[in-house]
Amino acid sequence: MNDITPALNSVERNKIAALLSLLPGLGHLYKHHYLAGVSLLIGGNIMTGFIAVLMALGTLGLSILVIPMAYVAAVAAAAYALPDWHGHHHYLHPWASAQPPEPVAEKHD
Repeated sequence: MNDITPALNSVERNKIAALLSLLPGLGHLYKHHYLAGVSLLIGGNIMTGFIAVLMALGTLGLSILVIPMAYVAAVAAAAYALPDWHGHHHYLHPWASAQPPEPVAEKHD
């Protein structure tokens, strides 16, 4: 059972990251991809809004719905597929031990 728990936790974290990406960038931040998350939160969201409004003139307003929905779906899929870097930034967790714990060897009779 203990071998299955980390796999389930990673799947759940992937789903949570995709759900948080309804505001693009939060899922990346949740999975500890800080540069990508902040870039999406600030630059990506502003740029997507600008492009959607600019294209609205040529698409009779349809791009105001389609472009942001496609952007949110793409960012959510990217957040779901990213590797989880939770616990890999040791400088952010100074209270944690520097060395990972060694696995305990099983005894065979």
